[in-house]
Amino acid sequence: MQVFKEAKPNILVVGDLMIDHYLWGSCERISPEAPVQVVDIAKETTVLGGAGNVVNNLNALGANVSVCSVMGDDANGKELVKMLHDIDVNTQNLIIEKNRKTSKKSRVIAVSQQILRYDKESKEDILKESAQKILDSLETSIENYDIVILSDYGKGVLTEELSQGIIQLASKHKVKVLVDPKGKDFTKYQGAYLLTPNKKEAVLATGIDIKDETSLKEALLKLKNDCDLDVSLITLSEDGIATYEKEVKVFPTVAKEVFDVTGAGDTVIASIAFALSIGKSLEETAAFANLAAGVVVGKIGSATVTIDEIEDYEASLHKSTSDAHIKSFEEIDAIVQRYKQNGKKIVFTNGCFDILHVGHVKYLQIAKSFGDVLIVGLNSDESVSRLKGPSRPVNPAEDRAYLLAALEAVDFVVPFESDTPYELIKMIEPDVLVKGGDYEGKEVVGTEFAGELKLVDFVDGKSTTKTIEKIQGKTC
Repeated sequence: MQVFKEAKPNILVVGDLMIDHYLWGSCERISPEAPVQVVDIAKETTVLGGAGNVVNNLNALGANVSVCSVMGDDANGKELVKMLHDIDVNTQNLIIEKNRKTSKKSRVIAVSQQILRYDKESKEDILKESAQKILDSLETSIENYDIVILSDYGKGVLTEELSQGIIQLASKHKVKVLVDPKGKDFTKYQGAYLLTPNKKEAVLATGIDIKDETSLKEALLKLKNDCDLDVSLITLSEDGIATYEKEVKVFPTVAKEVFDVTGAGDTVIASIAFALSIGKSLEETAAFANLAAGVVVGKIGSATVTIDEIEDYEASLHKSTSDAHIKSFEEIDAIVQRYKQNGKKIVFTNGCFDILHVGHVKYLQIAKSFGDVLIVGLNSDESVSRLKGPSRPVNPAEDRAYLLAALEAVDFVVPFESDTPYELIKMIEPDVLVKGGDYEGKEVVGTEFAGELKLVDFVDGKSTTKTIEKIQGKTC
Protein backbone atom coordinates (compact mmCIF):
# COMPACT_ATOMS: atom_id res chain seq x y z
CA MET A 1 0.00 0.00 0.00
CA GLN A 2 3.01 2.31 0.27
CA VAL A 3 2.70 3.41 -3.36
CA PHE A 4 -0.93 4.39 -2.70
CA LYS A 5 0.08 6.39 0.38
CA GLU A 6 2.69 8.34 -1.55
CA ALA A 7 0.48 9.06 -4.57
CA LYS A 8 -1.15 12.46 -5.12
CA PRO A 9 -3.03 12.16 -8.43
CA ASN A 10 -4.92 15.13 -9.86
CA ILE A 11 -8.54 14.11 -10.37
CA LEU A 12 -11.46 16.16 -11.71
CA VAL A 13 -15.02 15.37 -10.61
CA VAL A 14 -17.86 16.68 -12.79
CA GLY A 15 -21.45 16.18 -11.69
CA ASP A 16 -24.34 17.01 -9.42
CA LEU A 17 -23.04 18.50 -6.19
CA MET A 18 -25.40 18.64 -3.24
CA ILE A 19 -25.57 19.01 0.53
CA ASP A 20 -26.80 16.16 2.71
CA HIS A 21 -28.41 17.74 5.76
CA TYR A 22 -29.33 15.72 8.86
CA LEU A 23 -31.56 16.68 11.77
CA TRP A 24 -31.00 14.25 14.65
CA GLY A 25 -33.42 13.93 17.53
CA SER A 26 -35.78 11.86 19.64
CA CYS A 27 -39.49 11.23 19.43
CA GLU A 28 -41.70 10.64 22.44
CA ARG A 29 -45.14 11.87 21.36
CA ILE A 30 -47.59 12.37 18.51
CA SER A 31 -48.64 15.89 17.54
CA PRO A 32 -52.13 16.95 18.76
CA GLU A 33 -52.47 18.93 15.52
CA ALA A 34 -52.08 15.98 13.13
CA PRO A 35 -51.21 12.25 13.30
CA VAL A 36 -47.47 12.88 12.93
CA GLN A 37 -44.45 12.35 15.18
CA VAL A 38 -42.99 15.29 17.07
CA VAL A 39 -39.19 15.16 16.90
CA ASP A 40 -37.13 17.04 19.45
CA ILE A 41 -34.04 18.04 17.43
CA ALA A 42 -30.80 17.70 19.40
CA LYS A 43 -28.16 17.90 16.66
CA GLU A 44 -27.81 19.17 13.09
CA THR A 45 -25.08 18.06 10.67
CA THR A 46 -24.20 18.60 7.00
CA VAL A 47 -21.92 16.65 4.65
CA LEU A 48 -21.14 16.79 0.95
CA GLY A 49 -23.57 14.66 -1.02
CA GLY A 50 -24.06 13.44 -4.58
CA ALA A 51 -20.88 14.03 -6.58
CA GLY A 52 -19.59 15.70 -3.41
CA ASN A 53 -19.38 12.29 -1.75
CA VAL A 54 -17.08 11.16 -4.57
CA VAL A 55 -15.00 14.29 -3.87
CA ASN A 56 -14.92 13.43 -0.16
CA ASN A 57 -13.76 9.88 -0.90
CA LEU A 58 -10.99 11.04 -3.24
CA ASN A 59 -9.87 13.60 -0.68
CA ALA A 60 -9.76 10.90 2.04
CA LEU A 61 -7.61 8.70 -0.24
CA GLY A 62 -5.15 11.58 -0.67
CA ALA A 63 -5.89 12.82 -4.20
CA ASN A 64 -5.71 16.45 -5.31
CA VAL A 65 -9.34 17.06 -6.24
CA SER A 66 -10.98 19.65 -8.48
CA VAL A 67 -14.73 19.97 -9.05
CA CYS A 68 -16.80 21.16 -11.95
CA SER A 69 -20.54 21.77 -11.60
CA VAL A 70 -23.40 24.24 -11.86
CA MET A 71 -25.20 25.62 -8.82
CA GLY A 72 -27.48 28.41 -7.77
CA ASP A 73 -26.59 31.85 -6.44
CA ASP A 74 -28.14 31.07 -3.07
CA ALA A 75 -27.32 30.35 0.58
CA ASN A 76 -27.01 26.60 -0.08
CA GLY A 77 -24.54 27.31 -2.86
CA LYS A 78 -22.38 29.46 -0.61
CA GLU A 79 -22.50 26.78 2.10
CA LEU A 80 -21.48 24.09 -0.40
CA VAL A 81 -18.51 26.14 -1.67
CA LYS A 82 -17.32 26.67 1.91
CA MET A 83 -17.53 22.93 2.59
CA LEU A 84 -15.37 22.28 -0.49
CA HIS A 85 -12.84 24.95 0.49
CA ASP A 86 -12.61 23.45 3.98
CA ILE A 87 -11.13 20.26 2.47
CA ASP A 88 -8.90 22.15 -0.02
CA VAL A 89 -10.85 21.26 -3.15
CA ASN A 90 -10.27 23.38 -6.26
CA THR A 91 -13.59 25.11 -7.09
CA GLN A 92 -12.54 27.42 -9.94
CA ASN A 93 -14.76 25.49 -12.40
CA LEU A 94 -18.02 26.02 -10.49
CA ILE A 95 -20.58 27.86 -12.60
CA ILE A 96 -23.42 29.93 -11.12
CA GLU A 97 -26.92 30.07 -12.64
CA LYS A 98 -29.01 32.77 -10.97
CA ASN A 99 -32.38 31.03 -11.12
CA ARG A 100 -31.08 27.60 -10.18
CA LYS A 101 -31.46 26.03 -6.72
CA THR A 102 -28.41 24.37 -5.19
CA SER A 103 -29.42 20.87 -4.13
CA LYS A 104 -29.90 20.24 -0.41
CA LYS A 105 -31.51 17.09 0.95
CA SER A 106 -32.68 17.30 4.56
CA ARG A 107 -33.40 14.19 6.58
CA VAL A 108 -35.10 14.02 9.97
CA ILE A 109 -33.69 11.14 12.03
CA ALA A 110 -35.35 9.93 15.24
CA VAL A 111 -33.77 7.10 17.25
CA SER A 112 -31.45 6.23 14.32
CA GLN A 113 -34.42 5.92 11.92
CA GLN A 114 -35.15 8.28 9.06
CA ILE A 115 -38.77 9.44 9.33
CA LEU A 116 -38.83 12.27 6.79
CA ARG A 117 -36.82 13.74 3.92
CA TYR A 118 -37.42 17.02 2.17
CA ASP A 119 -35.46 18.36 -0.82
CA LYS A 120 -34.69 21.81 -2.19
CA GLU A 121 -33.24 21.56 -5.68
CA SER A 122 -33.46 22.19 -9.40
CA LYS A 123 -33.62 19.13 -11.65
CA GLU A 124 -33.93 20.71 -15.09
CA ASP A 125 -30.96 20.62 -17.48
CA ILE A 126 -28.36 23.33 -17.05
CA LEU A 127 -28.31 26.12 -19.64
CA LYS A 128 -26.34 25.58 -22.85
CA GLU A 129 -24.32 28.66 -21.93
CA SER A 130 -23.26 27.02 -18.65
CA ALA A 131 -22.20 23.82 -20.42
CA GLN A 132 -20.15 25.86 -22.90
CA LYS A 133 -18.44 27.80 -20.11
CA ILE A 134 -17.36 24.50 -18.56
CA LEU A 135 -16.04 23.15 -21.86
CA ASP A 136 -14.20 26.39 -22.63
CA SER A 137 -12.53 26.26 -19.20
CA LEU A 138 -11.57 22.58 -19.57
CA GLU A 139 -10.15 23.20 -23.05
CA THR A 140 -7.08 24.78 -21.42
CA SER A 141 -6.92 22.67 -18.24
CA ILE A 142 -7.97 19.09 -19.10
CA GLU A 143 -4.39 17.92 -19.60
CA ASN A 144 -3.61 18.85 -15.96
CA TYR A 145 -5.74 15.94 -14.73
CA ASP A 146 -4.75 12.30 -14.46
CA ILE A 147 -8.36 11.18 -14.68
CA VAL A 148 -11.89 12.64 -14.95
CA ILE A 149 -14.97 11.30 -13.15
CA LEU A 150 -18.51 12.05 -14.34
CA SER A 151 -20.78 11.54 -11.32
CA ASP A 152 -24.35 11.65 -12.62
CA TYR A 153 -27.17 11.96 -10.09
CA GLY A 154 -29.77 12.97 -12.69
CA LYS A 155 -30.08 16.57 -11.49
CA GLY A 156 -29.41 18.17 -14.86
CA VAL A 157 -25.69 18.98 -14.79
CA LEU A 158 -24.44 16.13 -16.98
CA THR A 159 -26.45 16.81 -20.11
CA GLU A 160 -25.66 14.82 -23.24
CA GLU A 161 -23.95 17.89 -24.70
CA LEU A 162 -21.67 18.38 -21.69
CA SER A 163 -20.97 14.66 -21.17
CA GLN A 164 -19.96 14.13 -24.78
CA GLY A 165 -18.00 17.37 -24.87
CA ILE A 166 -15.91 16.34 -21.86
CA ILE A 167 -15.40 12.76 -23.09
CA GLN A 168 -14.23 13.94 -26.52
CA LEU A 169 -11.98 16.62 -25.06
CA ALA A 170 -10.43 14.16 -22.60
CA SER A 171 -9.94 11.55 -25.33
CA LYS A 172 -8.04 14.10 -27.43
CA HIS A 173 -5.62 14.60 -24.52
CA LYS A 174 -5.50 10.86 -23.64
CA VAL A 175 -7.18 11.38 -20.25
CA LYS A 176 -9.42 8.53 -19.05
CA VAL A 177 -13.06 9.35 -18.22
CA LEU A 178 -14.90 7.18 -15.70
CA VAL A 179 -18.68 7.48 -15.33
CA ASP A 180 -21.08 6.65 -12.51
CA PRO A 181 -24.18 6.54 -14.78
CA LYS A 182 -27.83 7.38 -14.21
CA GLY A 183 -31.00 6.31 -15.99
CA LYS A 184 -31.53 3.61 -18.58
CA ASP A 185 -29.91 5.25 -21.62
CA PHE A 186 -26.13 5.19 -21.29
CA THR A 187 -25.40 6.36 -24.84
CA LYS A 188 -24.67 9.91 -23.66
CA TYR A 189 -21.53 8.44 -22.03
CA GLN A 190 -20.34 6.87 -25.31
CA GLY A 191 -16.56 6.83 -25.65
CA ALA A 192 -15.77 6.87 -21.91
CA TYR A 193 -13.05 4.57 -20.58
CA LEU A 194 -15.49 2.72 -18.32
CA LEU A 195 -18.83 3.00 -16.55
CA THR A 196 -19.57 1.73 -13.03
CA PRO A 197 -23.26 0.70 -13.03
CA ASN A 198 -24.47 -1.62 -10.32
CA LYS A 199 -26.30 -4.81 -11.27
CA LYS A 200 -29.76 -3.21 -11.15
CA GLU A 201 -28.64 -0.26 -13.28
CA ALA A 202 -26.98 -2.59 -15.80
CA VAL A 203 -30.16 -4.67 -16.12
CA LEU A 204 -32.18 -1.51 -16.75
CA ALA A 205 -29.73 -0.17 -19.32
CA THR A 206 -29.18 -3.40 -21.26
CA GLY A 207 -32.55 -5.11 -20.88
CA ILE A 208 -30.68 -8.29 -19.93
CA ASP A 209 -31.71 -10.07 -16.74
CA ILE A 210 -28.38 -10.83 -15.07
CA LYS A 211 -28.85 -14.12 -13.26
CA ASP A 212 -25.83 -16.26 -14.18
CA GLU A 213 -22.39 -16.14 -15.77
CA THR A 214 -23.77 -16.23 -19.32
CA SER A 215 -26.19 -13.32 -18.86
CA LEU A 216 -23.50 -11.35 -17.00
CA LYS A 217 -21.16 -11.72 -19.99
CA GLU A 218 -23.95 -10.68 -22.38
CA ALA A 219 -24.65 -7.54 -20.33
CA LEU A 220 -20.96 -6.63 -20.12
CA LEU A 221 -20.52 -7.07 -23.88
CA LYS A 222 -23.63 -5.04 -24.68
CA LEU A 223 -22.47 -2.17 -22.47
CA LYS A 224 -18.99 -2.27 -24.01
CA ASN A 225 -20.25 -2.28 -27.59
CA ASP A 226 -23.20 0.11 -27.21
CA CYS A 227 -21.16 2.71 -25.32
CA ASP A 228 -17.81 2.13 -27.10
CA LEU A 229 -16.00 1.56 -23.80
CA ASP A 230 -12.40 0.49 -23.28
CA VAL A 231 -13.49 -1.59 -20.31
CA SER A 232 -16.95 -2.81 -19.38
CA LEU A 233 -17.62 -3.06 -15.64
CA ILE A 234 -20.57 -3.95 -13.41
CA THR A 235 -20.52 -3.81 -9.61
CA LEU A 236 -22.18 -6.85 -8.04
CA SER A 237 -22.64 -5.73 -4.42
CA GLU A 238 -21.43 -8.51 -2.09
CA ASP A 239 -20.26 -10.55 -5.12
CA GLY A 240 -17.63 -7.95 -6.01
CA ILE A 241 -16.83 -6.46 -9.41
CA ALA A 242 -17.17 -7.96 -12.90
CA THR A 243 -15.09 -6.61 -15.79
CA TYR A 244 -14.72 -7.26 -19.48
CA GLU A 245 -11.66 -6.08 -21.35
CA LYS A 246 -10.61 -9.10 -23.38
CA GLU A 247 -12.46 -11.62 -21.25
CA VAL A 248 -14.89 -11.66 -18.33
CA LYS A 249 -13.28 -11.53 -14.90
CA VAL A 250 -15.06 -11.44 -11.56
CA PHE A 251 -13.23 -10.08 -8.54
CA PRO A 252 -15.05 -11.18 -5.36
CA THR A 253 -15.12 -9.01 -2.28
CA VAL A 254 -15.24 -9.87 1.41
CA ALA A 255 -17.21 -7.63 3.76
CA LYS A 256 -16.77 -8.75 7.36
CA GLU A 257 -19.76 -6.73 8.58
CA VAL A 258 -22.31 -4.77 6.55
CA PHE A 259 -23.98 -1.90 8.38
CA ASP A 260 -24.92 0.49 5.56
CA VAL A 261 -24.39 0.46 1.78
CA THR A 262 -25.21 4.19 1.43
CA GLY A 263 -22.63 5.84 -0.82
CA ALA A 264 -20.73 2.61 -1.51
CA GLY A 265 -20.95 3.31 -5.25
CA ASP A 266 -19.21 6.66 -4.71
CA THR A 267 -16.41 4.92 -2.83
CA VAL A 268 -16.04 2.36 -5.62
CA ILE A 269 -15.67 4.88 -8.46
CA ALA A 270 -13.37 7.07 -6.34
CA SER A 271 -11.08 4.13 -5.52
CA ILE A 272 -11.12 2.88 -9.13
CA ALA A 273 -10.15 6.36 -10.34
CA PHE A 274 -7.41 6.65 -7.72
CA ALA A 275 -5.84 3.29 -8.59
CA LEU A 276 -6.02 3.77 -12.38
CA SER A 277 -4.60 7.29 -12.13
CA ILE A 278 -1.40 5.97 -10.51
CA GLY A 279 -0.92 3.30 -13.16
CA LYS A 280 -2.40 0.23 -11.50
CA SER A 281 -3.64 -2.64 -13.70
CA LEU A 282 -7.34 -3.44 -13.99
CA GLU A 283 -6.87 -6.45 -11.69
CA GLU A 284 -5.06 -4.38 -9.05
CA THR A 285 -7.67 -1.64 -9.39
CA ALA A 286 -10.60 -4.01 -8.88
CA ALA A 287 -8.93 -5.55 -5.83
CA PHE A 288 -8.31 -2.10 -4.35
CA ALA A 289 -11.91 -0.99 -4.99
CA ASN A 290 -13.26 -4.17 -3.39
CA LEU A 291 -11.20 -3.53 -0.27
CA ALA A 292 -12.38 0.09 -0.12
CA ALA A 293 -16.02 -1.00 -0.46
CA GLY A 294 -15.51 -3.65 2.22
CA VAL A 295 -14.40 -0.95 4.65
CA VAL A 296 -17.07 1.62 3.83
CA VAL A 297 -20.08 -0.72 4.14
CA GLY A 298 -18.97 -1.35 7.72
CA LYS A 299 -19.71 2.31 8.52
CA ILE A 300 -22.99 4.17 9.01
CA GLY A 301 -24.18 6.69 6.39
CA SER A 302 -22.33 8.12 3.39
CA ALA A 303 -18.78 7.42 4.54
CA THR A 304 -15.24 7.67 3.24
CA VAL A 305 -12.23 5.39 3.52
CA THR A 306 -8.51 6.08 3.91
CA ILE A 307 -5.49 4.17 2.59
CA ASP A 308 -4.59 3.26 6.17
CA GLU A 309 -8.06 1.77 6.74
CA ILE A 310 -7.79 -0.24 3.51
CA GLU A 311 -4.36 -1.50 4.55
CA ASP A 312 -5.65 -2.56 7.97
CA TYR A 313 -8.68 -4.23 6.40
CA GLU A 314 -6.54 -6.13 3.90
CA ALA A 315 -4.30 -7.32 6.74
CA SER A 316 -7.33 -8.50 8.73
CA LEU A 317 -8.42 -10.63 5.78
CA HIS A 318 -4.93 -12.15 5.48
CA LYS A 319 -4.93 -11.32 1.77
CA SER A 320 -1.81 -9.16 1.84
CA THR A 321 1.75 -10.44 1.36
CA SER A 322 4.03 -11.04 4.33
CA ASP A 323 6.07 -7.97 3.36
CA ALA A 324 3.05 -5.78 4.07
CA HIS A 325 3.11 -6.89 7.73
CA ILE A 326 6.78 -6.00 8.37
CA LYS A 327 6.97 -2.44 9.69
CA SER A 328 9.53 0.14 10.73
CA PHE A 329 9.37 1.99 14.06
CA GLU A 330 7.76 5.00 12.37
CA GLU A 331 5.16 2.89 10.57
CA ILE A 332 4.16 0.85 13.62
CA ASP A 333 3.82 4.03 15.70
CA ALA A 334 1.16 5.39 13.31
CA ILE A 335 -0.56 2.00 13.05
CA VAL A 336 -0.77 1.58 16.82
CA GLN A 337 -2.29 5.04 17.25
CA ARG A 338 -5.03 4.18 14.71
CA TYR A 339 -5.83 0.90 16.42
CA LYS A 340 -5.94 2.48 19.86
CA GLN A 341 -8.30 5.19 18.61
CA ASN A 342 -10.59 2.40 17.41
CA GLY A 343 -10.53 0.72 20.82
CA LYS A 344 -8.35 -2.24 19.82
CA LYS A 345 -6.30 -4.10 22.45
CA ILE A 346 -2.59 -4.21 21.54
CA VAL A 347 -0.43 -7.22 22.48
CA PHE A 348 3.37 -7.18 22.21
CA THR A 349 6.02 -9.87 22.45
CA ASN A 350 9.54 -10.25 21.11
CA GLY A 351 12.26 -12.76 20.39
CA CYS A 352 14.86 -14.07 17.95
CA PHE A 353 12.60 -16.70 16.34
CA ASP A 354 15.53 -18.40 14.65
CA ILE A 355 14.41 -21.62 12.90
CA LEU A 356 10.67 -21.25 13.40
CA HIS A 357 9.11 -24.30 15.07
CA VAL A 358 5.82 -25.48 16.58
CA GLY A 359 6.75 -24.10 19.99
CA HIS A 360 7.03 -20.61 18.51
CA VAL A 361 3.72 -20.93 16.70
CA LYS A 362 1.77 -22.11 19.76
CA TYR A 363 3.37 -19.39 21.89
CA LEU A 364 2.31 -16.70 19.38
CA GLN A 365 -1.21 -18.10 19.06
CA ILE A 366 -1.65 -17.86 22.83
CA ALA A 367 -0.18 -14.34 22.82
CA LYS A 368 -2.68 -13.23 20.16
CA SER A 369 -5.57 -14.57 22.26
CA PHE A 370 -4.89 -11.85 24.85
CA GLY A 371 -6.01 -9.02 22.54
CA ASP A 372 -6.93 -7.85 19.06
CA VAL A 373 -3.57 -7.00 17.47
CA LEU A 374 -0.31 -8.90 17.99
CA ILE A 375 2.95 -7.04 17.33
CA VAL A 376 6.18 -9.06 17.39
CA GLY A 377 9.52 -7.35 17.99
CA LEU A 378 12.29 -9.22 16.16
CA ASN A 379 15.99 -9.09 17.15
CA SER A 380 18.32 -8.08 14.33
CA ASP A 381 21.10 -10.43 13.21
CA GLU A 382 23.72 -8.48 15.21
CA SER A 383 21.51 -8.57 18.29
CA VAL A 384 21.00 -12.34 17.99
CA SER A 385 24.74 -12.89 17.66
CA ARG A 386 25.41 -10.91 20.81
CA LEU A 387 22.75 -12.86 22.72
CA LYS A 388 23.21 -16.38 21.29
CA GLY A 389 26.81 -16.48 20.08
CA PRO A 390 28.70 -15.95 16.80
CA SER A 391 27.16 -18.99 15.09
CA ARG A 392 23.68 -17.51 15.32
CA PRO A 393 21.33 -16.68 13.79
CA VAL A 394 20.93 -19.56 11.40
CA ASN A 395 18.39 -17.58 9.36
CA PRO A 396 18.89 -13.88 8.53
CA ALA A 397 16.49 -11.26 9.90
CA GLU A 398 14.82 -10.78 6.52
CA ASP A 399 13.84 -14.47 6.36
CA ARG A 400 12.82 -14.64 10.02
CA ALA A 401 10.61 -11.56 9.66
CA TYR A 402 8.92 -12.88 6.53
CA LEU A 403 8.09 -16.25 8.11
CA LEU A 404 6.71 -14.62 11.26
CA ALA A 405 4.60 -12.19 9.22
CA ALA A 406 3.08 -15.13 7.32
CA LEU A 407 1.60 -16.59 10.51
CA GLU A 408 -2.12 -15.97 10.99
CA ALA A 409 -1.65 -15.05 14.65
CA VAL A 410 0.87 -12.29 13.86
CA ASP A 411 -0.40 -8.91 12.70
CA PHE A 412 2.89 -6.99 12.48
CA VAL A 413 6.63 -7.68 12.81
CA VAL A 414 9.03 -4.90 13.81
CA PRO A 415 12.81 -5.60 13.64
CA PHE A 416 14.98 -3.81 16.23
CA GLU A 417 18.76 -3.44 16.56
CA SER A 418 19.34 -3.24 20.33
CA ASP A 419 19.62 -6.20 22.69
CA THR A 420 16.23 -5.45 24.24
CA PRO A 421 12.99 -4.04 22.82
CA TYR A 422 12.85 -1.33 25.53
CA GLU A 423 12.45 1.62 23.11
CA LEU A 424 9.91 -0.25 21.00
CA ILE A 425 7.76 -1.15 24.02
CA LYS A 426 8.05 2.43 25.29
CA MET A 427 6.72 3.73 21.98
CA ILE A 428 3.91 1.17 21.56
CA GLU A 429 2.73 1.12 25.20
CA PRO A 430 0.94 -2.23 24.67
CA ASP A 431 -2.12 -3.25 26.65
CA VAL A 432 -0.51 -6.68 27.17
CA LEU A 433 3.19 -7.57 27.23
CA VAL A 434 3.84 -11.31 26.73
CA LYS A 435 7.00 -13.21 27.66
CA GLY A 436 7.98 -16.86 28.08
CA GLY A 437 7.26 -18.77 31.27
CA ASP A 438 11.01 -18.83 32.06
CA TYR A 439 10.69 -15.16 33.10
CA GLU A 440 8.73 -16.16 36.22
CA GLY A 441 10.22 -14.15 39.12
CA LYS A 442 12.58 -12.21 36.81
CA GLU A 443 12.55 -8.57 35.72
CA VAL A 444 10.94 -8.06 32.31
CA VAL A 445 12.10 -5.11 30.23
CA GLY A 446 9.38 -2.57 29.41
CA THR A 447 6.74 -3.66 31.94
CA GLU A 448 6.38 -0.05 33.13
CA PHE A 449 4.95 0.88 29.73
CA ALA A 450 2.49 -2.03 29.46
CA GLY A 451 -0.99 -2.44 30.86
CA GLU A 452 -0.25 -5.95 32.12
CA LEU A 453 2.32 -8.73 31.83
CA LYS A 454 1.40 -12.30 30.88
CA LEU A 455 3.78 -15.25 30.94
CA VAL A 456 3.30 -18.16 28.54
CA ASP A 457 4.95 -21.54 29.06
CA PHE A 458 6.93 -22.95 26.16
CA VAL A 459 6.15 -26.32 24.59
CA ASP A 460 8.35 -28.97 26.24
CA GLY A 461 11.19 -30.21 24.07
CA LYS A 462 10.68 -27.60 21.35
CA SER A 463 13.44 -25.03 20.86
CA THR A 464 15.79 -23.69 18.19
CA THR A 465 18.79 -25.00 20.15
CA LYS A 466 17.38 -28.53 20.22
CA THR A 467 16.59 -28.32 16.52
CA ILE A 468 20.17 -27.32 15.74
CA GLU A 469 21.55 -30.11 17.93
CA LYS A 470 19.37 -32.66 16.16
CA ILE A 471 20.57 -31.45 12.76
CA GLN A 472 24.18 -31.75 13.96
CA GLY A 473 23.46 -35.27 15.22
CA LYS A 474 24.01 -34.42 18.87
CA THR A 475 20.57 -35.66 19.91
CA CYS A 476 18.23 -38.38 18.76
